[in-house]
Amino acid sequence: MSADALVEALRASDGRLLSEAELLDWGRSLGRVLVPGDVVTLSGDLGAGKTTLARAMCAGYGVTDDVTSPTFAIVHAYTAPKSAVYHVDLYRLSGEKDLQNIGWDDLMRDGVLIVEWPERAENALPARRIALELQVPARDGAHRVLAAAADAGVRR
Repeated sequence: MSADALVEALRASDGRLLSEAELLDWGRSLGRVLVPGDVVTLSGDLGAGKTTLARAMCAGYGVTDDVTSPTFAIVHAYTAPKSAVYHVDLYRLSGEKDLQNIGWDDLMRDGVLIVEWPERAENALPARRIALELQVPARDGAHRVLAAAADAGVRR
């Protein structure tokens, strides 16, 4: 299944209620079909599972290193057989003016870019991207709702 098909299935269903195991499986499936140049944005509240999904995508893409939250480092770079993967957490940035301090232009040049808290860089992101949203359903901490954002679109 292609990245387009995975995202379209999410959009058609208005989101899917997934267990953690299902979220990991979905993330690995997406990771397997990503190509250098793809940008994936992950929106959701603290604890919604953004880093968990990023970890699964990295595993599917071929990253063998331990993938951890880049909240304090802001950027983690990983190697994979097809290209580098840049996992960025923009939570601590005050806005787009801070992007140059993390080498944003270089991150956008090659590899796969996974961005948590993309609203901090909205105008700097490409229009065509895989935009995903995670939510924790009320009174159900064991599942997540994964949805394709309205602006989701694969960059091919």
